[in-house]
Amino acid sequence: MTNTDWIGFIGVAILLTAFFLNLRDIIKKESLTYLLMNLIGAGIACMASVLLNYLPFIILEGCWTIVSTLSLISYLNRLRL
Repeated sequence: MTNTDWIGFIGVAILLTAFFLNLRDIIKKESLTYLLMNLIGAGIACMASVLLNYLPFIILEGCWTIVSTLSLISYLNRLRL
């Protein structure tokens, strides 16, 4: 496996772990842990897609990263209230 493969594997593993933990009701989709796992996992997977120069997954993971960032900002704003 190349370094790019490992980067992608780590990102996807984080995303799938967050999804699994949510399905098992171990973490909630509104939790900081879930939001951070999605942001970090999608960001890493997006980086691997950039390194592979594979546009469909750059778009997918880039959008996932943006949505995760916006959700995290919303979460932090709710804490301030």
